Amino acid sequence: MNRLSLLLLLLVVSCATIKPYERPPIELPAAWKESAPRYAEDGRWWMIYGDPALESLVDEALKGNADLLVAAARVDEARGLLGETRAAQLPAVDGRLSSTRQHNSANTAFSPPGAPREFSTQRATLNVSYEVDIWGRLSAGTSAARAELAASEAARAAVRIALAAQVAKSYFSLRSLSEQADLTRETVNLREDALALQRKRYDAGVISQFDLRQLEAESAVVRAQLPPLEREREREEIALAVLLGRSPGELFARQILLEKRDPSMLAPVLPAGMPSELLLRRPDLVDAERRLAAANARVKVARTEIFPSITLTGAAGYESAQLSNLFQGPAGIWNFGAALVQPIFAGGLFDARTAAAEARERAALAQYQQAVRNAFGEIRTALSAQARALESFEAETRREAALAESLRLARLRYSSGVSSQLDVIDAERGLLAARIARIEALRAHRAAVADLFRALGG
Repeated sequence: MNRLSLLLLLLVVSCATIKPYERPPIELPAAWKESAPRYAEDGRWWMIYGDPALESLVDEALKGNADLLVAAARVDEARGLLGETRAAQLPAVDGRLSSTRQHNSANTAFSPPGAPREFSTQRATLNVSYEVDIWGRLSAGTSAARAELAASEAARAAVRIALAAQVAKSYFSLRSLSEQADLTRETVNLREDALALQRKRYDAGVISQFDLRQLEAESAVVRAQLPPLEREREREEIALAVLLGRSPGELFARQILLEKRDPSMLAPVLPAGMPSELLLRRPDLVDAERRLAAANARVKVARTEIFPSITLTGAAGYESAQLSNLFQGPAGIWNFGAALVQPIFAGGLFDARTAAAEARERAALAQYQQAVRNAFGEIRTALSAQARALESFEAETRREAALAESLRLARLRYSSGVSSQLDVIDAERGLLAARIARIEALRAHRAAVADLFRALGG
């Protein structure tokens, strides 16, 4: 009895050496202590653009995108696995109804004299079994499943944020290409009108054939810029439709309509100072941290497998040779039992399982720490990209204004006979390039804001 008590004491002490899980400490940037304004209380950060068409497209993507549907299914799977581990902590109850026909040998010592060698047995019982979770193995499994469910939910949130950011970037890219194509098409029409006038001047002998051919070449240069823009626009539209989860039929028959909007509208610029603790709630960091917690709980499960398990069983019901009197007379039966199983030798199986679980925990810790590094690196990059994109847009805006004034002056000089038509065309070419660059800079700024919101976890 003393030896048994000593063994139980040693097992309890061994179990107590398994430390409870704590989130690993992270060295956070000391400068990020200021509180930041919230741009989206419900997580719909894309509404800062003030674009109803974008909001509609994001809502469509959140309903039909395949990656998000897969992530939602994985959450449901993790929830089911959590229910399975919870059930293991509760008593298992089942009802059994059996009927057997048996014939015994007369040449054995287990056949009482006069007893019938052939008989039937009818049995109806209610059975209960319960494993006593002394060492916390079952509860550790439930903790691991609960952490994995939280990780799956965080992964779904990360997919949702990344999807919204990708839709926003694709949408603004589509708008940018459409605006560039419209601007190029408008320039082509203006060049064609001007070329028609110059042909009349050539027919009248005012300009030479050399000048006319130069003007035709300049018009062809602008016209050649239009097909690539249209091709890229169609490619972006198809990519966005796939991102939205549209059917194959809709990919061919349904277009993405773009409303005319102020091309200069900017999204608000996010401040550089953000609370670091808030950033640790980024979904992918929550995912990595919860998977670390699950790995820690799996280590406890592996370590407690060497401890004895205690199972309680019981059954109550009726047994009779005839089905007609199964529930009559003294047919009642019951039993109760307890079993203790102590693994003694398994060829190193339990040590191997523990070593594997500890290795997975170390890997999960390294992955979490790397995820934190990547997150803060992405945030710093996104903040820099947002600032530089805004500077580029402002510079391109000033460039466009200067070249617009240059074109106005070139046209005045041409109408006064001071300069040639080629000088006007040079000014038009520069202004077209500046306007396209400004449209592209605006797209880059909007995309940078989307990337920053994604980096901040929405």
